[in-house]
Amino acid sequence: MTPGAILALIGGLAAALGHAPFHLWPVAIPGLILTIGAVAAAPSARGAFWRGWLAAAGYFAVTLHWIVEPFLVDAATHGWMAPFALFLLAGGLALFWGLAGAFAARLGPTPPTRALAFALLLSSAEILRGYIFTGFPWAMPGYIWVETPVRMTAALVGSYGLTTLTLLAAALVGSAQTSRLAAAVGVVLLAGLWVAGERLESGAVAGAPLGTVGLVHPGIPQAEKWQAEKVPGHIESLIGLIAKASDTRPDMIALPESAVVYPLDAATGTLTALSGAARDATLILGINRREDGNWYNSLVSLAPGGVPTETYDKVHLVPFGEYIPFHLSILRAMAATTSNGFTPAKAVRLIDTPLGRALPLICYEGIFPGHVFRAGERADYLLLLTNDAWFGKFAGPYQHFDQARFRAIEQGLSVVRVANEGLSAVIDPRGQAADPLGLDERGAHVAPVEAGYATLFSRTGHTPLLAFLSVSLIALWIGKRRNIIAKRPTSV
Repeated sequence: MTPGAILALIGGLAAALGHAPFHLWPVAIPGLILTIGAVAAAPSARGAFWRGWLAAAGYFAVTLHWIVEPFLVDAATHGWMAPFALFLLAGGLALFWGLAGAFAARLGPTPPTRALAFALLLSSAEILRGYIFTGFPWAMPGYIWVETPVRMTAALVGSYGLTTLTLLAAALVGSAQTSRLAAAVGVVLLAGLWVAGERLESGAVAGAPLGTVGLVHPGIPQAEKWQAEKVPGHIESLIGLIAKASDTRPDMIALPESAVVYPLDAATGTLTALSGAARDATLILGINRREDGNWYNSLVSLAPGGVPTETYDKVHLVPFGEYIPFHLSILRAMAATTSNGFTPAKAVRLIDTPLGRALPLICYEGIFPGHVFRAGERADYLLLLTNDAWFGKFAGPYQHFDQARFRAIEQGLSVVRVANEGLSAVIDPRGQAADPLGLDERGAHVAPVEAGYATLFSRTGHTPLLAFLSVSLIALWIGKRRNIIAKRPTSV
């Protein structure tokens, strides 16, 4: 391995430490600078590809190491798959960074230009990996700012836009050896992000209250959740937690994804008992639903008495976790059901709740910045039901929670987030959450939900960013072509 490749790998590993549970953004920024510099200094497109791939392989191996956890729930059956899952996921996602490096090497005639090209192409690759093969935009570089005021700039440009600005700043700062002006611009850009974030945070005014919600956090280990002999005890525990939440008379009580393991059509008695514990509050919970031979990962809203008033089926399913792509029977053991998994709903839509119109997000749907726009109308708040028991207890649940914080900032909306294990809290439109119910905790908590405000990003979406990236890359390509033409020998 060459010194440049080693530097790229070290840079990727350092950049990963900016994410939860470490939140070491002062380490992550130098890591990104080192990575971009190493890729830009590669002597060939092939070398740039491998340096980009190595940096990303280290980056994703650290940030996504929790991917082994679902295979360890039943380790005797699925444990052997865990190392392969991590290797394939980290190595596969690293291809995006590698290809960005290879194209940057062809686009930039000098290391500073290649660094700039790599930052732009890497930003484009990060967007692409959020969509291709159903998408997986987990651990994008912009998330390293979640514990700083810089996170608030996502209200202007979104998480992808913040990622782009971060990478551009790193590329410019890394040009210090060849261009002090570029490095100064990079430092000013980073400082500008910080100042803009502070002003957005200090200038934000709390919205009017929409009402109060009771969050029920069951804390049931995944290995026990579906054991038939333990389900009655889980239901009794839920009844007690709902009753505790109802003591302060909230407007609504929310339970996590798949809170009830019985299918909706077989759970009438259970739903009546749960609703009774909620007294006069509307009860919203996750449950599986079957219809015409299809299974759906769903949310149901219950009026007092246990009568369903709203159902919502998950649209964006987890490949292999919730359905089997192409119905490959050899991989069926990895799915959430004994068949080929769940069927996706056809449309994202809002539902009526006592707190206003809510956009439901079931687990995985909360990691996609663009998913919220698919409803076609603005919600009063976001309602996220999840089961983070699959993600272990170290990094996965905290990273998942941080992404929900960015959805709140981007849209300027509160997020009511309730998890089985993981973190349950009401996240305000500034991405802050008070007293979340955490890992290894079983309890109920009542919190107010505030009205949001329309952010610039909620109005424009990704259009300005896509236009900027397109124009910038075309400009670099034109510059490259002109440079080639200028160097061609002329005949006499």
